[in-house]
Amino acid sequence: MWARKRIDIGWLDLASGIVNCLLPSSRSKAAERVEPTWTGDAFACLSVRSGLDLLLKSLALPAGSEVLVSSITIPDMVRVVEHHGLVAVPIDLNAADMVPSVDALKAAVSENTKAILVAQLLGGRYDVEPFAEVAREHNLLLIEDCAQAFDGDCYHGHELADVSMFSFGPIKTATALAGGVLKIKDAEVLSKMRQLQSEYPLQSRVAFFKRILFYCVLRWLGGRIPFYLFVKSCQFLRKDFDEVLNGSIRNFPEDELFASLREQPCAPLLKLMARRINGYKNSRLDARTAGGDLLLEALPLSSCPGAAAKPNNYWVFPLKVSDPAAAVSTLHAAGFDSTADNSMQPVPAPPSRPETTPNTANELLQGAIYLPLYAEMPLSEVRRMAEILKRFID
Repeated sequence: MWARKRIDIGWLDLASGIVNCLLPSSRSKAAERVEPTWTGDAFACLSVRSGLDLLLKSLALPAGSEVLVSSITIPDMVRVVEHHGLVAVPIDLNAADMVPSVDALKAAVSENTKAILVAQLLGGRYDVEPFAEVAREHNLLLIEDCAQAFDGDCYHGHELADVSMFSFGPIKTATALAGGVLKIKDAEVLSKMRQLQSEYPLQSRVAFFKRILFYCVLRWLGGRIPFYLFVKSCQFLRKDFDEVLNGSIRNFPEDELFASLREQPCAPLLKLMARRINGYKNSRLDARTAGGDLLLEALPLSSCPGAAAKPNNYWVFPLKVSDPAAAVSTLHAAGFDSTADNSMQPVPAPPSRPETTPNTANELLQGAIYLPLYAEMPLSEVRRMAEILKRFID
């Protein structure tokens, strides 16, 4: 069975991470191997959420200030915003490319607005210049969330963004199993973030070593035969393998979110990040992109949220179907793992701003399933999956 997601890391990378955990190394020198990739204004941290937390601590915006955010994101991003006494106000998006609506953005700006946080979603990318124009007009900070949009050496953030954020967490492209890089335009803010992070406890080498071993198991499970055996074992034990998988890769415990975020990345993590970023082969992205393009040739664009964004490397490929449960069941029987579960959620409008309710976002991912798509899948298998899916599209 083709697993829905294969961890994008090789066995030699995992072995390198294990060796680095066992050998002494300098954290500062390891950071120097990561940050110059993004030029001199880059900042390496434990995760994108850690970076956003540090950024908001450094800015110290007045309580009650509003941050206009893309209306679909992971809930933890909103939690970080709200933890700093700020209000997340959703900006609805266009269904085809999942680009925030500039008109909705302009309408949502108020006297309390201090920042704009736009997300590049699902592996697609768009020009943030229209959002930069609004930010300049109203003297707002523009933050670009590229956690899902890393594409090797092709894009390191928009020049007009004040902050660009990239993630190398477990299910991301070129994963280092953790870690984030932020480009910070303001030197004073960058200096404050560095100082704040230097006061955090250091991530445990032992904990990172155990993390690597755990993801070695998940990497092995990503193979077709091991994953098939895993699914059958869960069925025999009457366990929902969806729940087992999703529970195993949750990055930060919900009740310990901020304690978990506030650590300095250890040297072995930074060295693995440097290895993954500097040595990533764009041929893997090319193969995944070819698979996504093939799906779009076979399936109607209107059923593929976000797929119209260009360029697009299809980090995740959602598909709206008439009967999600039946589609998932049929795909499983044909050897394709898929799921209707999704970690991204619409951002609710705050009670004080009901006019910002993101109606498109609320409907966009309803009835969507998420398909397996990665470099190891032959195009013949992608084509076979598309043929199966046609019967579930209105």
